Amino acid sequence: MSRDRSSRRFYRADSTHDLLSYMDRGQAANEENRWTFETAWEAANKVGGIYTVIRSKAYVSVEEMGENYCLLGPYKEHCARTEVEEDDFPQNSPLTTAVNAMRSQGYKLHTGTWLVDGNPQIILFDIGSGAWQMDSFKQELWDTCSLGIPHLDVEANDAVILGFMVAQFITEFRKAVESYSDTPPRVVAHFHEWQAGIGLIVLRVRHVDVATVFTTHATLLGRYLCAGNTDFYNNLDKFSVDEEAGKRQIYHRYCMERAACHMAHIFTTVSDITGFEAEHLLKRKPDIITPNGLNVKKFSALHEFQNLHALAKDKIHEFARGHFYGHFNFDLDKTLYFFIAGRYEFGNKGADIFIEALARLNHYLKSSDSEVTVVAFMIFPAKTNNFNVESLRGHAVTKALRDTIQDIQQKIGKRMYDICLRGHLPEASDLLHKEDTVRLKRCIYALQRDGLPPVTTHNVVDDWSDPVLNSIRRCHLFNTVNDKVKVIFHPEFLTSTNPLFGLEYEEFVRGCHLGVFPSYYEPWGYTPAECTVMGIPSITTNLSGFGCFMQDHIADPMSYGIYVVDRRYISVEGSVQQLAQYMYDFTKLSRRQRIIQRNRTERLSDLMDWRNLGIYYRQARAQALKIVYPDYVDHMDKQLGKRFNYPRPISEPPSPTHSRATTPAASVHGSDEEDEVDEEKELAELRITD
Repeated sequence: MSRDRSSRRFYRADSTHDLLSYMDRGQAANEENRWTFETAWEAANKVGGIYTVIRSKAYVSVEEMGENYCLLGPYKEHCARTEVEEDDFPQNSPLTTAVNAMRSQGYKLHTGTWLVDGNPQIILFDIGSGAWQMDSFKQELWDTCSLGIPHLDVEANDAVILGFMVAQFITEFRKAVESYSDTPPRVVAHFHEWQAGIGLIVLRVRHVDVATVFTTHATLLGRYLCAGNTDFYNNLDKFSVDEEAGKRQIYHRYCMERAACHMAHIFTTVSDITGFEAEHLLKRKPDIITPNGLNVKKFSALHEFQNLHALAKDKIHEFARGHFYGHFNFDLDKTLYFFIAGRYEFGNKGADIFIEALARLNHYLKSSDSEVTVVAFMIFPAKTNNFNVESLRGHAVTKALRDTIQDIQQKIGKRMYDICLRGHLPEASDLLHKEDTVRLKRCIYALQRDGLPPVTTHNVVDDWSDPVLNSIRRCHLFNTVNDKVKVIFHPEFLTSTNPLFGLEYEEFVRGCHLGVFPSYYEPWGYTPAECTVMGIPSITTNLSGFGCFMQDHIADPMSYGIYVVDRRYISVEGSVQQLAQYMYDFTKLSRRQRIIQRNRTERLSDLMDWRNLGIYYRQARAQALKIVYPDYVDHMDKQLGKRFNYPRPISEPPSPTHSRATTPAASVHGSDEEDEVDEEKELAELRITD
């Protein structure tokens, strides 16, 4: 090989700063008497994306801090009953002392471990047990902060009760930990989002000796403004924030969020774009950007995730056969599956320009007489009555045909065996009897349908006003025989018990070819990140945290299967054209080129791994500690030095428009070189020169 391994382009390799090699499961934290409490409304309480952040980050947090790390949140029985194993903390732990002190004051606390990777310690507060003090809590907020909470806002009331209970617990813990070690205690209290922010405010107002960190994953006012179809990013510096919050009747919530943001020792956001938003709406620039990560599953060989893609794709093929029965005139081997998924925020998630771009793509494919068919799935949970009868019927009749053919196959095999045993070659009439032909004809006639394949799998409530269905109608994407782009709106999340798909969401993503997420408001974007770690190319935007992160860390994201649509600096029409062109270019790739692109996409998984991204949270905690305890020295930071600066990899050249017909020899299974990628061989095969 003419080049040294170290000069290779950015392939999937061990990270330059893998945190696991520095994690001691809390040994250093224990010696320093350093404790971390992380408070979030979604700790063991699945509501939205923050649940994924807390849950997936738990493993690296425990690996770093061990039993000196504890999660705090509200007790929600429907989630905690299945996710938390209740147990008491060790008797000699200051956590036990603080919990007992809280219980003696009449508060009800549930302690134990969260049943996720890492098994972190968790304390859940029963909000009902503190409700009797809500009026006094509100009075203290008003007296100290001039912050008034309307009585009828139940969510804000719960946030106040939780915040005061958490602050009281950390105060009790701070007293208990004094006698735990000869080393003076160092306590960090980390709060996520405005629902947990009251705890931070109370700690600061009461002058409790703890370092505080506040993280906003999306500003409250930002969500409301974007939902109102405003030109958000071009007017960020012009909004009268108090007036806008007042008009939307969220002024008290906005004040809670802004107060927590300004009173925190360290303020962080999850992306540069959210930091820009917070600077104008919350009037504080974030001290550190803390990107969201995932727990990345490492494969022992490159071909493993390609095999998973093929298996999942076969299951989606089965769905397509049933859904499009009677109009099944396209080749599944030349069919590409695109999808968009997430909360049903039609404009914020970019469903509006996705449907418009699909109409353009349909025109492009027809005009070029392409053999490719695109099936686009839209997975947004919406109110439905039940499954569409026509969708269920399609899967019933295709199952009947499949069962009939399997039965006839067995009979034909037995007949062929018997005839050959007699020393004769079978004739067609000897194998396929008349009753078999009749059965097949009945199944084929059952496949006939009068109408077109439905564009939705469910009966949507108020479908006349549903934004997705209205856009589909406006763009005339009705799944006709002549359409090269077929659309399917699936208004519920995917589970393995779904009678149409029978797939978990993760398996469905693996079976698709391209994820399309042209979001307008997306503080981070877990959906394209999940695609990346599963080796599925995706389309994102420069208004999503994920898209900005990829543009910052990769010189040429497109060559790694990350297409970034510009939704910030060009018109909506320009964004639609760019999105349609990206999708059209993707349809022109050969199967071999798509495989190479998936390999490259999967090599980016290290970028998304919490073992790398967790360092930013650690830096936030360390900086907060240095503010509160000036004599604090972060020994790990001194040891690692500049290794924490994330490297900017050099990108691969983009996939070519043509590839060679030959296939390279397969690697020897189990060999050490199986995971290695030879740049020169790959480029030679694709006829690319540097």
